[in-house]
Amino acid sequence: MTGAEYAVMAGVIFLAACLQASTGFGMGMLAAPVIAMVDPELLPATLILLALLVTILVTVRERQSLDLRGTGWALVGRVPGSIVGAFLVVALSKEGLAWAVAIVVFTGLVLAVRGWAPKPVRVNLIAAGAASGIMGTATSIGGPPMALIWQGHHGPQLRGTMSAFFMVGSSISMVSLGLAGAVTSEMLTLALWMVPAVVAGYAASRMVNRFLNAARLKLLALGASALGSALLVFQLTMAAMAS
Repeated sequence: MTGAEYAVMAGVIFLAACLQASTGFGMGMLAAPVIAMVDPELLPATLILLALLVTILVTVRERQSLDLRGTGWALVGRVPGSIVGAFLVVALSKEGLAWAVAIVVFTGLVLAVRGWAPKPVRVNLIAAGAASGIMGTATSIGGPPMALIWQGHHGPQLRGTMSAFFMVGSSISMVSLGLAGAVTSEMLTLALWMVPAVVAGYAASRMVNRFLNAARLKLLALGASALGSALLVFQLTMAAMAS
């Protein structure tokens, strides 16, 4: 990658980490389309590793507000979902993976805008956890199912519960990807270079939380995700027309 591409990626990851630490989700929805435009082969492991760092930091910060029961049932579904997602990464081409990222983001956007709100009962939590495992491991975007199921939570409880789930879930996804041979040295190297951007984004979230309410943060996440996905679809479409 060029220096400009590194700079763009670092800027997007800074914003995505800030968003994730402020809302409990959104890092993948914001950063994955941009990474897919630069180099789809860096997905999903690079972003999952960086998201893991953010979730650890937020879980520690919001540890007093966790919904441990809901997190436990959601993780029951996350394990088999992560295994399925790892096989999809191996089976899909880099173009297929990029299209999967775009489709997952757009689906999440549509559901969020329509305001679908399933109740956080045991069966729904397990189903959402499984969907998050498949999507998160295959595309690094596992937030939409959990954001839908836990949208009744607010503030520290939402951030803490989502982060605790993704902290364990991302670890499971990385193990699944490693066993499937879908983690490369290039992914690990880029993740290491992007750690300062993640830490800076987390630090910025502490100030952002004082000024932006949940509704504005959600609108920001949806708008940024829509723009990133639209750009990715445009790039993929132009590449298909040229070939």
